[in-house]
Amino acid sequence: MTHSRLPDRDALPVRQPHAPLPAYDQPNDVSKREALVRRLFDDAAVDYDRLEKIVGLGTGSWYRRQALLRAGLKPGLQVVDVGMGTGLVSREILRITGEPHRLVGVDPSAGMMGQARFEQPVECRLGRAEDIPVPDASADFVVMGYALRHVSDVGAAADEFRRVLKPGGRLLILEFSRPEGRLGHALLKAYMLGVVPWLVRAVARTRDTPILWRYSWDTIESCVPPAQIMQTLAGHGLSGVERHTELGIFSEYRARG
Repeated sequence: MTHSRLPDRDALPVRQPHAPLPAYDQPNDVSKREALVRRLFDDAAVDYDRLEKIVGLGTGSWYRRQALLRAGLKPGLQVVDVGMGTGLVSREILRITGEPHRLVGVDPSAGMMGQARFEQPVECRLGRAEDIPVPDASADFVVMGYALRHVSDVGAAADEFRRVLKPGGRLLILEFSRPEGRLGHALLKAYMLGVVPWLVRAVARTRDTPILWRYSWDTIESCVPPAQIMQTLAGHGLSGVERHTELGIFSEYRARG
């Protein structure tokens, strides 16, 4: 477990969260990249929760709930879950708050949101992190769970986080980070490229599910360093930017509006 606050002030802010991946999209075609990611998630949505439980790399319900608590989530807060997907983070939010009327989920994939299951109705809206469909200064708490690697513009997303947060509101971004040590990186790569494909092929019901999980690893491996993500958040007006890390893999970026 480690904790850091803007450790590298020479780190440059970024726009794209990772280098272009020519195997999947045109290097500089944002619209094609967004369409590809949306299609992969739409098609793989029926398999997503089941596979996440099998190959989730420790991102199970307990970890997500603890991360939300560490970031200050509590009952009484108006919450926006950006990139809500099938509701994995949203369900943990409701375990803490018990207030579905104070939660709005946002995602660009109608297929993923169509698989979200809640005991009580939750408002779900189609939208991107770069254009969150909620009013200015309307949220006490904004969370994004493992979706920052899939945005087109990290700076634009940071601007939107700041816009929708009330003054002093809290931001939590959960994300995978490439391990800094050579051994840790080698072990994670072996798992993601060796074990995971076998598990995915064994249970996948759609053609795109194996592609999505391979794409997820490629975005983890090529993602910009955490220091650049932190500098981008700070450079777009978010305050108190810090990073909490578990096992050298799971990053919790926290900031205030």
